Amino acid sequence: MKQRKQDRRRKGRSLAKDTRGLTTVEYIIILCLIAVVGFAVWRKFGITVRTKVEGADSTIGTLPEESR
Repeated sequence: MKQRKQDRRRKGRSLAKDTRGLTTVEYIIILCLIAVVGFAVWRKFGITVRTKVEGADSTIGTLPEESR
């Protein structure tokens, strides 16, 4: 029983010191942040385009029939 506890402690310490996967985790976090920013920019861009198209549509709608 005592040996098992010691083995678990050693394994826990070795896992805490293992840094091999940290770079991958950092890249994943950065990728997620870039994706969130990208979605926000895309949404803002879409709202701007929609507003411009609606404005152009209403302007064209006010023109006389023969000039369309």
